[in-house]
Amino acid sequence: MAAPSRMFVPVRTRTARFTHIRRVRDQLISVAGLVGRPVRLRDGRDVGRVIDIIVRGTESYPAVTGLVARVGRRRVFVPIEHVAEMHGQAVTLSSPQVDVRDFERRDGEVQLMGDVVDHQLVDIDGVQVVRASDLYLSAVAGPVRLVGVEVGVGSLLRRLGPARWRARATPERVIDWADIEPLGRPGAVQIDRRNRELRRLRPGDLADLLEQIGQPQRDRLVDALDADLAADALEEMDEQQRDELLSRLDPQRAATIIAEMEPDEATEALRDVDHERRDAIVDHLPAAAGDAVRTLLGYTPDTAGGIMTTTLVLVGEADTVGEVLARLQDFQAHRADIDAVLVVDGEGRLLDDVSLFELVVATAEQTMASLVGPPWPIVLRPDAGLVEVVDSTLSNRRGSIVVADEHGRPLGRILADDVLDALTPAHTRLHRDVGDQ
Repeated sequence: MAAPSRMFVPVRTRTARFTHIRRVRDQLISVAGLVGRPVRLRDGRDVGRVIDIIVRGTESYPAVTGLVARVGRRRVFVPIEHVAEMHGQAVTLSSPQVDVRDFERRDGEVQLMGDVVDHQLVDIDGVQVVRASDLYLSAVAGPVRLVGVEVGVGSLLRRLGPARWRARATPERVIDWADIEPLGRPGAVQIDRRNRELRRLRPGDLADLLEQIGQPQRDRLVDALDADLAADALEEMDEQQRDELLSRLDPQRAATIIAEMEPDEATEALRDVDHERRDAIVDHLPAAAGDAVRTLLGYTPDTAGGIMTTTLVLVGEADTVGEVLARLQDFQAHRADIDAVLVVDGEGRLLDDVSLFELVVATAEQTMASLVGPPWPIVLRPDAGLVEVVDSTLSNRRGSIVVADEHGRPLGRILADDVLDALTPAHTRLHRDVGDQ
């Protein structure tokens, strides 16, 4: 059965950017058009030809630091400080002295033609993967900077056409560089900016982008993302692509990402990964997270134990409501998985499941024992089948079901969305956050 088509949010109105400034647009220099143009001295003599443009930095608009030119049989670097003028027809040097040593790339340097043009990029504002057909430079507040990218067949045809066409800028088709994330070679990755900009996307949108790009770029992007951002995206990815990704990531890096997930989500992400690889990842997890994941992996996925979350808030009968509310502050990161607190006796056996609403309307001085009473929670054993879980969910007036062992000690909780995920086949499951607009 074919996978369903992906849903994307509409292209958002682009915020004010440099390419919207008239003087910047009027001074756009095509990188593709500049390549092959002469490098000249002030007296008009040609000394070489432009091969590539070098930028460096993690700013939204990285500054041009120089160019690579062919001088005789050598590829040499010309610092931007030695450039008197740069336009679509030629580059004029301010000094006749040229360092004729062969060019060697330094850390952090990006070759625009070699690393970016014809490579995949992420358009953050448009929430899509694009391929750069050309790049544009312009003088902004002094330095010449990379300000835009052009995509589409038109710019590609312009590059392949007569030389007089190549330098023609078409600003109406330019995407501002501040809205772009490069996915080229590792040196092109601007890690700090990438994490800042990609946080503007919903996890489902980021997952869609990861699924569009090729394997090498996907691996590098996930490896560069902050662990929590990567975890959110992996939870929404197609399961087969997620499994393939986890099978290639370094186990320690994969564990860092998995540790950001709730135990049930982490278990789901790891369940179909090769056992040897899975064990290596789990071994790198923090002790508590590793124990929780190992426990959940011990249950089959179509049982109560297989779909429950182990994030629980256990309180005693003598605890006051005020103390419990204060303790809940420690569970801020898990708030989506907590709709109640479990009151247990001295042996850890379940007495009641008290909803957060009951806590809020109670007084701070009340003890949890005073809140114990009907309606009683529905409790299932971890080996209960999916049909029993569904029946219990439909008959439960609370938002979740408690899973406990044979002695009545709580093991986990099943939320309504856990049941929905278990009932929905992976190949028909849409990214949950698409419909929340």
